[in-house]
Amino acid sequence: MHLFIDTNIYLSFLHYTSDELEELKKLPAVIRQKKVELHLPQQVVDEFYRNRESKVADALKRLRAQRLVPQLPQFCKEYSESNRLREALRAYDRAHSDLLKKVTEDALGRNLRADSAISELFGLAAIALVDESVTRRASLRVQRGNPPGKAGSLGDAINWEILLHDVPKGQNLVIVTDDGDYASALATESFSEFLRDEWRSVKSADVIYYRALSGFFRNHFPEIKLARDAERDLLIADLANSGSFARTHSLIAQLNQYEDFTAPQRDAIVAAAANNSQVGYIIGDHDLREFFTRVVVGHENKINDPGLADVLESLREAKDEGEE
Repeated sequence: MHLFIDTNIYLSFLHYTSDELEELKKLPAVIRQKKVELHLPQQVVDEFYRNRESKVADALKRLRAQRLVPQLPQFCKEYSESNRLREALRAYDRAHSDLLKKVTEDALGRNLRADSAISELFGLAAIALVDESVTRRASLRVQRGNPPGKAGSLGDAINWEILLHDVPKGQNLVIVTDDGDYASALATESFSEFLRDEWRSVKSADVIYYRALSGFFRNHFPEIKLARDAERDLLIADLANSGSFARTHSLIAQLNQYEDFTAPQRDAIVAAAANNSQVGYIIGDHDLREFFTRVVVGHENKINDPGLADVLESLREAKDEGEE
Protein backbone atom coordinates (compact mmCIF):
# COMPACT_ATOMS: atom_id res chain seq x y z
CA MET A 1 0.00 0.00 0.00
CA HIS A 2 1.45 3.35 -1.05
CA LEU A 3 0.82 6.14 1.46
CA PHE A 4 1.44 9.87 1.31
CA ILE A 5 0.87 12.07 4.35
CA ASP A 6 0.80 15.79 3.68
CA THR A 7 2.79 18.24 5.81
CA ASN A 8 -0.34 19.73 7.38
CA ILE A 9 -1.14 16.36 9.00
CA TYR A 10 2.29 16.10 10.64
CA LEU A 11 2.06 19.72 11.81
CA SER A 12 -1.42 19.22 13.23
CA PHE A 13 0.06 17.03 15.99
CA LEU A 14 2.00 20.08 17.13
CA HIS A 15 -1.09 22.29 17.04
CA TYR A 16 -4.76 21.29 17.28
CA THR A 17 -6.26 18.15 15.75
CA SER A 18 -9.15 15.81 16.46
CA ASP A 19 -6.75 12.87 16.03
CA GLU A 20 -4.93 11.48 19.06
CA LEU A 21 -1.13 11.14 18.88
CA GLU A 22 -1.80 7.40 19.14
CA GLU A 23 -2.83 7.41 15.47
CA LEU A 24 0.56 8.74 14.41
CA LYS A 25 2.39 6.25 16.62
CA LYS A 26 0.68 3.31 14.90
CA LEU A 27 2.42 4.06 11.61
CA PRO A 28 5.92 2.68 12.36
CA ALA A 29 4.49 -0.80 12.93
CA VAL A 30 2.66 -0.97 9.59
CA ILE A 31 5.79 0.35 7.84
CA ARG A 32 8.13 -2.14 9.51
CA GLN A 33 5.73 -4.98 8.72
CA LYS A 34 5.79 -3.81 5.07
CA LYS A 35 2.05 -3.25 5.00
CA VAL A 36 2.63 0.34 3.94
CA GLU A 37 5.27 2.17 1.95
CA LEU A 38 5.42 5.75 3.17
CA HIS A 39 6.32 8.26 0.46
CA LEU A 40 8.21 11.19 1.96
CA PRO A 41 9.35 13.95 -0.41
CA GLN A 42 12.15 16.21 0.86
CA GLN A 43 9.67 19.03 0.29
CA VAL A 44 7.47 17.66 3.11
CA VAL A 45 10.44 17.37 5.49
CA ASP A 46 11.53 20.94 4.71
CA GLU A 47 7.98 22.29 5.05
CA PHE A 48 7.54 20.54 8.38
CA TYR A 49 10.69 21.93 9.98
CA ARG A 50 10.19 25.33 8.35
CA ASN A 51 6.73 25.67 9.89
CA ARG A 52 7.21 23.74 13.13
CA GLU A 53 8.21 26.71 15.30
CA SER A 54 5.35 28.92 14.17
CA LYS A 55 2.79 26.14 14.71
CA VAL A 56 4.07 25.38 18.21
CA ALA A 57 4.30 29.09 19.02
CA ASP A 58 0.68 29.63 18.00
CA ALA A 59 -0.47 26.62 20.03
CA LEU A 60 1.40 27.92 23.09
CA LYS A 61 -0.08 31.38 22.57
CA ARG A 62 -3.59 29.90 22.61
CA LEU A 63 -2.76 27.82 25.67
CA ARG A 64 -1.36 30.87 27.45
CA ALA A 65 -4.60 32.73 26.79
CA GLN A 66 -6.74 30.05 28.44
CA ARG A 67 -7.26 31.83 31.74
CA LEU A 68 -10.20 31.48 34.10
CA VAL A 69 -11.25 34.90 35.41
CA PRO A 70 -14.73 34.58 36.97
CA GLN A 71 -16.41 37.57 38.58
CA LEU A 72 -18.48 36.83 41.69
CA PRO A 73 -21.26 39.09 42.96
CA GLN A 74 -20.54 40.71 46.31
CA PHE A 75 -23.18 38.62 48.12
CA CYS A 76 -21.39 35.38 47.15
CA LYS A 77 -18.40 36.11 49.36
CA GLU A 78 -20.18 35.07 52.54
CA TYR A 79 -20.58 31.50 51.25
CA SER A 80 -17.92 28.85 51.91
CA GLU A 81 -18.28 27.63 48.33
CA SER A 82 -16.79 30.89 47.07
CA ASN A 83 -13.59 30.14 49.01
CA ARG A 84 -13.48 26.66 47.50
CA LEU A 85 -13.92 28.18 44.06
CA ARG A 86 -11.07 30.66 44.60
CA GLU A 87 -8.78 27.87 45.78
CA ALA A 88 -9.68 25.78 42.72
CA LEU A 89 -8.85 28.76 40.52
CA ARG A 90 -5.48 29.21 42.24
CA ALA A 91 -4.77 25.49 41.69
CA TYR A 92 -5.71 25.86 38.02
CA ASP A 93 -3.36 28.85 37.64
CA ARG A 94 -0.48 26.94 39.24
CA ALA A 95 -1.02 23.86 37.02
CA HIS A 96 -1.47 26.08 33.96
CA SER A 97 1.81 27.87 34.67
CA ASP A 98 3.70 24.62 35.30
CA LEU A 99 2.31 23.08 32.09
CA LEU A 100 3.35 26.09 30.03
CA LYS A 101 6.87 25.99 31.45
CA LYS A 102 7.36 22.29 30.77
CA VAL A 103 5.91 22.19 27.26
CA THR A 104 7.84 25.32 26.28
CA GLU A 105 11.10 23.68 27.41
CA ASP A 106 10.29 20.47 25.55
CA ALA A 107 9.21 22.39 22.44
CA LEU A 108 12.50 24.32 22.39
CA GLY A 109 14.45 21.07 22.69
CA ARG A 110 12.28 19.23 20.14
CA ASN A 111 11.40 16.81 22.90
CA LEU A 112 7.62 16.80 22.53
CA ARG A 113 6.14 13.31 22.08
CA ALA A 114 4.92 14.40 18.64
CA ASP A 115 8.51 15.39 17.75
CA SER A 116 9.73 11.91 18.66
CA ALA A 117 6.95 10.16 16.74
CA ILE A 118 7.50 12.24 13.59
CA SER A 119 11.28 11.86 13.79
CA GLU A 120 10.85 8.06 13.97
CA LEU A 121 8.56 8.12 10.93
CA PHE A 122 10.93 10.28 8.90
CA GLY A 123 13.71 7.83 9.75
CA LEU A 124 11.72 4.87 8.40
CA ALA A 125 10.91 6.40 5.02
CA ALA A 126 13.19 6.82 2.02
CA ILE A 127 13.22 10.56 1.43
CA ALA A 128 12.60 11.53 -2.21
CA LEU A 129 14.94 14.36 -3.12
CA VAL A 130 13.75 17.37 -5.09
CA ASP A 131 15.93 17.62 -8.17
CA GLU A 132 15.86 19.99 -11.11
CA SER A 133 13.57 17.80 -13.22
CA VAL A 134 10.95 17.65 -10.45
CA THR A 135 11.11 21.41 -9.95
CA ARG A 136 10.75 21.97 -13.69
CA ARG A 137 7.68 19.73 -13.92
CA ALA A 138 6.13 21.36 -10.87
CA SER A 139 6.80 24.85 -12.23
CA LEU A 140 5.17 23.96 -15.55
CA ARG A 141 2.22 22.55 -13.66
CA VAL A 142 1.71 25.78 -11.71
CA GLN A 143 2.12 27.89 -14.87
CA ARG A 144 -0.65 25.90 -16.50
CA GLY A 145 -2.90 26.46 -13.48
CA ASN A 146 -3.25 22.78 -12.64
CA PRO A 147 -3.79 21.64 -9.05
CA PRO A 148 -2.67 21.00 -6.40
CA GLY A 149 -1.38 24.18 -4.86
CA LYS A 150 -2.00 27.88 -4.72
CA ALA A 151 -0.95 30.37 -7.36
CA GLY A 152 2.78 31.01 -7.23
CA SER A 153 3.50 28.16 -4.78
CA LEU A 154 5.40 25.06 -5.92
CA GLY A 155 5.22 22.94 -2.73
CA ASP A 156 2.11 20.86 -3.41
CA ALA A 157 2.96 20.59 -7.11
CA ILE A 158 6.41 19.20 -6.25
CA ASN A 159 4.91 16.58 -3.93
CA TRP A 160 2.36 15.51 -6.53
CA GLU A 161 4.95 15.25 -9.31
CA ILE A 162 7.16 13.09 -7.07
CA LEU A 163 4.23 10.78 -6.34
CA LEU A 164 3.41 10.53 -10.04
CA HIS A 165 7.01 9.54 -10.68
CA ASP A 166 7.72 7.23 -7.71
CA VAL A 167 4.54 5.18 -7.22
CA PRO A 168 4.54 2.19 -9.61
CA LYS A 169 1.93 2.01 -12.36
CA GLY A 170 -1.16 0.06 -11.40
CA GLN A 171 -0.82 0.96 -7.71
CA ASN A 172 -3.43 2.90 -5.76
CA LEU A 173 -2.31 5.90 -3.75
CA VAL A 174 -3.60 6.53 -0.25
CA ILE A 175 -3.31 10.22 0.56
CA VAL A 176 -3.96 11.82 3.95
CA THR A 177 -4.26 15.60 3.82
CA ASP A 178 -6.42 18.35 5.20
CA ASP A 179 -5.28 20.76 2.49
CA GLY A 180 -8.26 22.06 0.53
CA ASP A 181 -6.12 22.19 -2.62
CA TYR A 182 -6.48 18.41 -2.89
CA ALA A 183 -10.22 18.42 -2.24
CA SER A 184 -13.15 18.62 -4.61
CA ALA A 185 -14.73 22.05 -4.96
CA LEU A 186 -18.12 20.36 -4.85
CA ALA A 187 -17.56 18.30 -1.70
CA THR A 188 -14.56 18.79 0.59
CA GLU A 189 -14.81 15.18 1.77
CA SER A 190 -14.06 14.03 -1.80
CA PHE A 191 -10.79 14.12 -3.70
CA SER A 192 -10.17 16.57 -6.53
CA GLU A 193 -11.74 15.24 -9.74
CA PHE A 194 -8.89 16.68 -11.82
CA LEU A 195 -6.18 14.96 -9.75
CA ARG A 196 -8.11 11.68 -9.57
CA ASP A 197 -8.56 11.66 -13.36
CA GLU A 198 -4.86 12.40 -13.83
CA TRP A 199 -3.84 9.56 -11.50
CA ARG A 200 -6.16 7.14 -13.27
CA SER A 201 -4.81 8.20 -16.65
CA VAL A 202 -1.12 8.01 -15.70
CA LYS A 203 -1.20 5.10 -13.23
CA SER A 204 -4.25 3.07 -14.27
CA ALA A 205 -5.15 3.09 -10.57
CA ASP A 206 -7.12 5.14 -8.07
CA VAL A 207 -6.62 7.56 -5.19
CA ILE A 208 -8.00 6.81 -1.71
CA TYR A 209 -8.43 10.06 0.18
CA TYR A 210 -8.58 10.77 3.93
CA ARG A 211 -8.54 14.02 5.84
CA ALA A 212 -7.29 12.41 9.06
CA LEU A 213 -5.13 9.44 10.04
CA SER A 214 -7.93 8.00 12.18
CA GLY A 215 -10.01 7.40 9.04
CA PHE A 216 -7.08 5.67 7.35
CA PHE A 217 -6.54 3.25 10.26
CA ARG A 218 -10.25 2.67 10.79
CA ASN A 219 -10.69 1.51 7.18
CA HIS A 220 -7.40 -0.28 6.50
CA PHE A 221 -6.17 -1.59 9.87
CA PRO A 222 -9.20 -1.83 12.17
CA GLU A 223 -7.49 -4.58 14.16
CA ILE A 224 -4.95 -2.07 15.52
CA LYS A 225 -6.34 -0.44 18.66
CA LEU A 226 -3.21 0.80 20.42
CA ALA A 227 0.20 1.71 19.02
CA ARG A 228 2.05 -0.49 21.53
CA ASP A 229 0.06 -3.52 20.28
CA ALA A 230 0.23 -2.66 16.59
CA GLU A 231 2.87 -5.17 15.49
CA ARG A 232 1.24 -8.01 17.43
CA ASP A 233 -2.17 -7.14 16.00
CA LEU A 234 -0.79 -7.19 12.46
CA LEU A 235 0.95 -10.54 12.95
CA ILE A 236 -2.21 -12.09 14.42
CA ALA A 237 -4.27 -10.77 11.49
CA ASP A 238 -1.73 -12.30 9.11
CA LEU A 239 -1.97 -15.61 11.00
CA ALA A 240 -5.74 -15.62 10.55
CA ASN A 241 -5.21 -15.18 6.80
CA SER A 242 -2.17 -17.44 6.42
CA GLY A 243 -2.29 -19.29 3.12
CA SER A 244 0.43 -21.88 3.68
CA PHE A 245 2.02 -24.00 6.38
CA ALA A 246 5.39 -22.29 5.81
CA ARG A 247 3.83 -18.87 6.33
CA THR A 248 2.13 -20.11 9.50
CA HIS A 249 5.43 -21.36 10.96
CA SER A 250 7.06 -18.01 10.13
CA LEU A 251 4.30 -16.03 11.83
CA ILE A 252 4.38 -18.22 14.93
CA ALA A 253 8.14 -17.63 15.20
CA GLN A 254 7.54 -13.88 15.14
CA LEU A 255 4.66 -14.02 17.62
CA ASN A 256 6.78 -16.12 19.98
CA GLN A 257 8.93 -13.04 20.57
CA TYR A 258 6.13 -11.51 22.65
CA GLU A 259 5.68 -12.50 26.26
CA ASP A 260 2.05 -11.55 26.73
CA PHE A 261 -1.16 -10.88 24.81
CA THR A 262 -4.34 -8.97 25.56
CA ALA A 263 -7.69 -10.75 25.90
CA PRO A 264 -8.85 -9.63 22.40
CA GLN A 265 -5.52 -10.83 20.97
CA ARG A 266 -5.95 -14.25 22.60
CA ASP A 267 -9.45 -14.43 21.10
CA ALA A 268 -8.04 -13.64 17.65
CA ILE A 269 -5.27 -16.23 18.01
CA VAL A 270 -7.79 -18.93 18.97
CA ALA A 271 -10.03 -17.90 16.08
CA ALA A 272 -7.08 -18.24 13.68
CA ALA A 273 -6.51 -21.85 14.76
CA ALA A 274 -10.22 -22.70 14.76
CA ASN A 275 -11.10 -21.12 11.42
CA ASN A 276 -7.98 -21.36 9.26
CA SER A 277 -7.02 -24.89 8.23
CA GLN A 278 -3.48 -23.72 7.44
CA VAL A 279 -3.10 -23.09 11.17
CA GLY A 280 -5.40 -25.66 12.79
CA TYR A 281 -4.15 -28.61 10.70
CA ILE A 282 -0.57 -28.29 11.98
CA ILE A 283 -1.32 -27.19 15.55
CA GLY A 284 0.35 -30.43 16.65
CA ASP A 285 3.71 -29.33 15.21
CA HIS A 286 6.19 -28.58 17.99
CA ASP A 287 6.40 -24.79 17.53
CA LEU A 288 2.64 -24.30 17.15
CA ARG A 289 1.81 -26.66 20.02
CA GLU A 290 4.17 -24.79 22.37
CA PHE A 291 2.89 -21.37 21.29
CA PHE A 292 -0.82 -22.18 21.55
CA THR A 293 -0.30 -23.97 24.87
CA ARG A 294 1.42 -20.89 26.27
CA VAL A 295 -1.24 -18.50 24.96
CA VAL A 296 -4.35 -20.59 25.69
CA VAL A 297 -3.82 -23.09 28.52
CA GLY A 298 -4.28 -21.42 31.88
CA HIS A 299 -5.89 -18.36 30.28
CA GLU A 300 -9.21 -19.94 29.35
CA ASN A 301 -11.11 -17.43 31.51
CA LYS A 302 -9.76 -14.61 29.34
CA ILE A 303 -10.88 -16.16 26.04
CA ASN A 304 -14.40 -15.80 24.67
CA ASP A 305 -13.94 -17.08 21.13
CA PRO A 306 -16.31 -20.03 20.38
CA GLY A 307 -13.39 -21.98 18.88
CA LEU A 308 -11.71 -22.35 22.29
CA ALA A 309 -13.06 -25.86 22.96
CA ASP A 310 -11.84 -27.13 19.57
CA VAL A 311 -8.38 -25.65 20.06
CA LEU A 312 -8.06 -27.14 23.55
CA GLU A 313 -9.11 -30.54 22.21
CA SER A 314 -6.54 -30.31 19.41
CA LEU A 315 -3.83 -29.43 21.93
CA ARG A 316 -4.81 -32.39 24.15
CA GLU A 317 -4.67 -34.74 21.16
CA ALA A 318 -1.29 -33.35 20.13
CA LYS A 319 0.03 -33.81 23.67
CA ASP A 320 -1.21 -37.40 23.83
CA GLU A 321 0.37 -38.21 20.47
CA GLY A 322 3.63 -36.67 21.61
CA GLU A 323 3.67 -38.75 24.81
CA GLU A 324 2.98 -41.93 22.84
